[in-house]
Amino acid sequence: MKALFIQHDHVSPTGWVGEALKRHGFEITEVLVVPESSFDTPNVPFEFPDFNDYDLLIPLGAPWGAWDDACIGNWLQPELDWVKKAVAADKPVLGICFGGQLLARALGGSVAPGPKGEIGWTNIWSDRKDLVSNGPWFQFHYDRWQLPEGAVEIARNPIASQAFIYGRSLAVQFHPELNAAVLKGWLDWGGLRSVGEDGQDGQIMMNQTIAEDEASKQRTFDLVDAYLKDIAKLI
Repeated sequence: MKALFIQHDHVSPTGWVGEALKRHGFEITEVLVVPESSFDTPNVPFEFPDFNDYDLLIPLGAPWGAWDDACIGNWLQPELDWVKKAVAADKPVLGICFGGQLLARALGGSVAPGPKGEIGWTNIWSDRKDLVSNGPWFQFHYDRWQLPEGAVEIARNPIASQAFIYGRSLAVQFHPELNAAVLKGWLDWGGLRSVGEDGQDGQIMMNQTIAEDEASKQRTFDLVDAYLKDIAKLI
């Protein structure tokens, strides 16, 4: 089987999710939308691959808003159309953070800035702990979705909806792929400033993430296993 990761920026490695899929024998393909050279001017053109060539699609996070057509519309609008058509064709999509917001908007919901950002390790409240545990999961976002019609919300916290199912697709607001190596890239490319502006200590957050690595890996493996079996129906 083949899985396609959509990496919207150059510091979005596949992390634990990629490892989990490799355990199931998936062939992994990664495509990069905004190259490092365009990080400060991200409204680049991009042609998305044919989703029919893959068994599973995973759009990852991004430092931009899934509502911000003015900033990234050259590729955001095509990606929304691509996701909508993929879901209509019964192609499973695992949307992570920005990718989950893409799913919501593509399917008729909406995305907008939330009342406050969420940065760091956070517990959530899940109705489907067999699929999405209560965590803690790592968060790094400022926006939130409104559910599309037909979606089933399965997790939330007081700030934002955290996960929903739509057919064979799953959207999560948090970052199951995150490990210490992923976080280092984010902190190095502007995240450290954002963490500080949120009143937190980036080095302590990194140390916490290192300490959490093995437990977070297992949580992600459990999530991916359950998703592939119960929702995507791929194993």
